[in-house]
Amino acid sequence: MPPNVDPQTPAEVREKCEAFRATFKSLLDEIGKVVVGHKHVVEGVLTCLFAGGNVLLEGVPGLGKTLLVRTLSHALHLPFSRIQFTPDLMPADVIGTNIVTEDAQTGRRAFQFQRGPIFAQVVLADEINRATPKTQSALLEAMQEHAVTSGGTTYKLAEPFIVLATQNPIEQEGTYPLPEAQLDRFMFKIVVGYSQLDDLMTILDRTTGQKTPDASKVLDGPGILAAQQLVRGVVVAPHVKEYVARLVLATHPEGQFAAGGPGGPTNKYVRCGASPRAAQALLLGGKVKALTDGRYHVSYKDIKDVALLALRHRLILNFEAEADRIDPDGIVRQILELTPTEPVKERVGG
Repeated sequence: MPPNVDPQTPAEVREKCEAFRATFKSLLDEIGKVVVGHKHVVEGVLTCLFAGGNVLLEGVPGLGKTLLVRTLSHALHLPFSRIQFTPDLMPADVIGTNIVTEDAQTGRRAFQFQRGPIFAQVVLADEINRATPKTQSALLEAMQEHAVTSGGTTYKLAEPFIVLATQNPIEQEGTYPLPEAQLDRFMFKIVVGYSQLDDLMTILDRTTGQKTPDASKVLDGPGILAAQQLVRGVVVAPHVKEYVARLVLATHPEGQFAAGGPGGPTNKYVRCGASPRAAQALLLGGKVKALTDGRYHVSYKDIKDVALLALRHRLILNFEAEADRIDPDGIVRQILELTPTEPVKERVGG
């Protein structure tokens, strides 16, 4: 992966884009050797990886969510850990704890920090909504600041760092809904659906035969960090940046840019809209989309392509939405239709 330097010529820009596209495609191909179908899911996860975000995977059991994360860790030359969230899991089981150690020669005792499974670079938080809110909150600092604090000491996590969490949307017994503060720290929420007929037959061939496919290493830590820096250098025109801001403001009820105005879906169904983190997710996701399309600038389409993934988990709907059987995905789609791409000054004639 080429270093992130200011492009001097169009040829250098094309070279960087092609290198990124080649790496992205290689990861898709390697993961595709193990995970059948779900291409949009894999693309969403890789987009988060190169944008430096975290992913929430939602789907019923048995659809390959855990397999996808394990396969990603195999394709990346990074330390991997899996945390199985259960109701009796404690915060210390995630971040670690201070234990008393004794020096064999001097007999002196001292506290030593025993690192937990969060000290990896690819962390799978399996069935995250089964743990209590106290344990779920143990991930907040790691997801946002890439650091862990224990006993008054802050420990930095190795870069790159990504948390991929899974949850079952159907089973509610023995689960604790993720608080809004934690949902907001996930860059994307990706819904994993059922496999199609051809994909399911391929899954049967691969999983019931004598040979089990495996993914080869494609990228290491320094390569990922270089790619993340390249993504942040993608050009965003002011009118595209304004569109991102208006798209987020369109989710705020009673706001100036609320989608559809006073009688629109935002005022009617949304209780709380998206935060500035949503705008960051839209822009960074759009930058990755631009690079995978061979461009070094973000378009309106790039933003629209990631809008559902970045906004669906950040909207809190009211009781009227539940009564009318309106889900966040439907609201986001309406907001995209009702939010014009033209800058405000052009539409008002100034």
